[in-house]
Amino acid sequence: MSIIKSVTPTSHDLGGFQVRRAVPSPECRMVGPFVFVDEFGPARLEAGDGMDVRPHPHINLATVTWLFDGAIDHRDSLGTFSTIRPGTVNLMTAGSGIVHSERSPQSERDAGPAMFGMQTWLALPDGKEEIEPDFEAVNDLPIVEDSGASATVIMGELWGERAPTTTHAQTIYAEINLAPGGNIPIDDSADERAVMLVEGDATLSGAQLEPYVLYVLKPGEAMVLTSANGGKAMLLGGEAFATRRHVWWNFVSSDRDRIEQAKQDWREGRFPKVPGDEEEFIPLPERPLTRSD
Repeated sequence: MSIIKSVTPTSHDLGGFQVRRAVPSPECRMVGPFVFVDEFGPARLEAGDGMDVRPHPHINLATVTWLFDGAIDHRDSLGTFSTIRPGTVNLMTAGSGIVHSERSPQSERDAGPAMFGMQTWLALPDGKEEIEPDFEAVNDLPIVEDSGASATVIMGELWGERAPTTTHAQTIYAEINLAPGGNIPIDDSADERAVMLVEGDATLSGAQLEPYVLYVLKPGEAMVLTSANGGKAMLLGGEAFATRRHVWWNFVSSDRDRIEQAKQDWREGRFPKVPGDEEEFIPLPERPLTRSD
């Protein structure tokens, strides 16, 4: 069997658009370094509305934002300002600690923002969890085309092409677009791999995929992704982590005590501010939705 596990995400309505969280979940704690996998949209908000994720902290992880449609203004405590758009990957390395906000640009609010994309977190590997915070926006990503398929390599090496995006652990991440009748082989070199269909239809070595379900694939087995009518899918994974990662709210670490320290630091205002977005923040929750103990 090519698929060893299927994970139906938990859906949350965030005021006009759905967010579907597949990882972490009781069925799947990680896929390679991916310790958090959200898909949101597709949706279009009313004119004047927008997304407003107030400043909040992260530690011991890297966030990866990838859009299919729309735009997001990113600000962080390093002083970064970046407008995320389709075709550009935003990689924010939290390391020892960072704070950021994500809001719809005014131009998007005026028109009615489109919301469609992926938000993922990568656990930083042992020995690198406390590296210096960093940020990069990369848009010169390789595109592979063959047999009615076009794939953008977002991170790592796939189909003989390597993305220039920084990887702290061995990582694969790609957006695959299939024309009707198109197909593409799924690389079998990563320790752990998963596929999520986000639009249209697709089969994986003959097995029909359901939208937004995360399919964890059998290691080392070559397989082919095919679409009858056209579809879009995400491929993600990488090296298996030998050390367990704990997740509590926006904090990820191999050390539970480190998470407790981060909670106390945020509660007592010891994280840095976000220049240009200093008036608001998300308070530490009592019982966060995102937990993996």
